[in-house]
Amino acid sequence: MSHIDTSHIHYSWMPHIRQALEDNLPRIEREIGAEFLPPAEDVFAALSMPLEDVRVLIVGQDPYPTPGHAMGLSFSTRSGVPAPRSLKNIYAELGDDLGIPGRADGDLRAWFEQGVLLLNRVLTVAPGQAGSHRRLGWEAITEAAIRALAGRDIVAILWGRDAQACQAFLPGTECITSPHPSPLSARRGFFGSHPFSRANAALEARGVPAVDWRL
Repeated sequence: MSHIDTSHIHYSWMPHIRQALEDNLPRIEREIGAEFLPPAEDVFAALSMPLEDVRVLIVGQDPYPTPGHAMGLSFSTRSGVPAPRSLKNIYAELGDDLGIPGRADGDLRAWFEQGVLLLNRVLTVAPGQAGSHRRLGWEAITEAAIRALAGRDIVAILWGRDAQACQAFLPGTECITSPHPSPLSARRGFFGSHPFSRANAALEARGVPAVDWRL
């Protein structure tokens, strides 16, 4: 059995997710075994951010399945890992939207450190098998976390149908939606959607400081 490290979850999340963890984590650990990504200590990296610090939520699907890439934050890779294709498209839109150049690697911790919660719906994956840990219980845990953000002065950026389904958990929350930035769908409406400037405008309208999206 795997032993996923929950010690990095900030205490502010626990009243909201404790029941979902108790109900689902034992089964998840039984099902996924010892071989999974990201490393056990990084699985809950996104929830190390205090709940009250969240300004923007960006929902991803599941971790990168390539060993050495996933680090517990949606769309982000470890420092020095070249940006995957979806992230290259995010960088392209960032440049078109705000004139901010992307970078060679995929490390998005500069966003996370400003209150951009980079949360995947599914928090683990089998090496080399994208989507392999869906419907094992992760969705219940991350739904509970997302519901904890409803009604707060945040903005949610939801790319693709899976992420957009989370609107149901966020009543009263400003949601910016578009197709997913993957190469298969980016040209169907992701490019030109201006999510970064729109998120900042929505934050400032609520009296919340804008995010500096530079990396």
